[in-house]
Amino acid sequence: MARRDQPALIVLDLMLPGMSGFEVLEHIRADDATKQIAVLMLTARKDEPDRIRGLSLGADDYLTKPFSPQELVLRVMAILRRVGAASVGTDVLHAGPIAIDRAAHRVTVNGKDVELTATEFKLLLMLAERRGRVQARSQLLETVWDAAPDIQTRTVDMHVQRLRTKLEPAGDLIETVRGFGYRMKLVQAKDA
Repeated sequence: MARRDQPALIVLDLMLPGMSGFEVLEHIRADDATKQIAVLMLTARKDEPDRIRGLSLGADDYLTKPFSPQELVLRVMAILRRVGAASVGTDVLHAGPIAIDRAAHRVTVNGKDVELTATEFKLLLMLAERRGRVQARSQLLETVWDAAPDIQTRTVDMHVQRLRTKLEPAGDLIETVRGFGYRMKLVQAKDA
């Protein structure tokens, strides 16, 4: 699931059936597709060696039971702030085989440059940043074209079609949600 869904953070209990949280953490950190995901370890064990082992394996924080839900939320928020601050310098967004370099306004598919217009770039970037979530045509018009959302136009559909064509097989990642808008599929970089 971590490879497929690419969550920003995993709350990982140390005591799991079949495999310990330590082993799961080792797998997460060893896999290129998941090693950047933040991990908060939870455990009833308060021993210092366990905390040290979890942190040395790459956990971002360690919380012992019992704890209040508010403390959990605050720790998650703190980790996400740190992770977000660390990724500010990363201007490349990956969606399957598509790499979008925000700073250079450059798009590649499987390492091959794809020439896009400024509008197509903005459209692709918005769909990729919000992948997995449906974007209404009116929302796309308002955000990408700075147009009033009540304007009736096929502009969005036309641009999505051109974008799919330019992306070749990777264009299949952009799904039509009939009667509503578009969504980019959630995939990991190795999938497509």
